[in-house]
Order: sequence, then structure tokens, then C-alpha cells
Amino acid sequence: MKRTRVLLFATILTAAAASSAFADATVFIGSAFNPENRTVKGLAVGVGLLVLGFEFEYADASEAVETAAPSLRTGMGNVLLQTPVPIAGMQFYATAGGGIYRERLGTRHETQIGANSGGGVKISLAGPIRARIDYRVFKLGGEPLHSVVHRVYAGLNLAF
Repeated sequence: MKRTRVLLFATILTAAAASSAFADATVFIGSAFNPENRTVKGLAVGVGLLVLGFEFEYADASEAVETAAPSLRTGMGNVLLQTPVPIAGMQFYATAGGGIYRERLGTRHETQIGANSGGGVKISLAGPIRARIDYRVFKLGGEPLHSVVHRVYAGLNLAF
């Protein structure tokens, strides 16, 4: 009898946790700073459970040879701490993580590991469609031309 109760309780907890989980995907465009503003485009895919989320993000900042601003491609895995439910249609989050980057300017390039931290908000628009605004600071390891890069973006987010 006790074993049955424990099994039933475990099943209910598992079902509750699974129903609270959600996923989302974001396509974005923005600007990377240091040394000059340049366009950045990317994609993020994540999953969350109440206040904790996990996300993988790929982004590509364009090169500007005339101002010696290198291109920067990043592939980062992040952990998000977020509000469990939207507040006035907005879900706020803070994030930190790490991964791989590739910086390139002309024939010079650096591929190494890096870290990032930042935060943002997902704003409900209609149904599962949300706008997303994000700010990140990247700290690049190795010998990049610019070891700290700031980025801001706006994107379209789909929750599923």
C-alpha cells in the first residue's frame, strides 16, 4: 500500500513537471558593439521549467573592414533565471553561459571559448507569439582583437 502511494505521488510530480515545461524559438537582429556598431543576426532555441531555462544560441555579427571591426560568430549554451509567469504580458530573465566563438578580420582569425551574461524580456503579442529584447556582454578567451563585446537585439519569439 505504501509503495503504491509513493509510485502515485512520483507519477503526479512527474506529470506536473512535464506540463509546466515549455519551449521557444527566437529569430533576431540587432547590433554588436566594440569597436564599431555592426549588424548581428541569429537564432535561439530554449526550454524552460518554471524559473529555470536552458537555451542554445547561434549569432553572427558582420565584419566591417573599413573600421577594423571583426566579424564574430558565437555558439553559446545558456542558463536562464526567469519570472515563472508573465507580469503584465512580460517575462523577464537573466542569463549566463558559455561556448565557442570565431572572430575574423581579413585573414586574421581566432577560434576559442567565451562566456556571456545578460538579460532581457519576452513580451506577449498574440497567442504564442512574443517580441524579445535582449542585452548581452561577451567575454572572449584566447587572443581576440576585442575581448569584450556588447550586443543588443530585438527578435520574434514563438512559444510552443
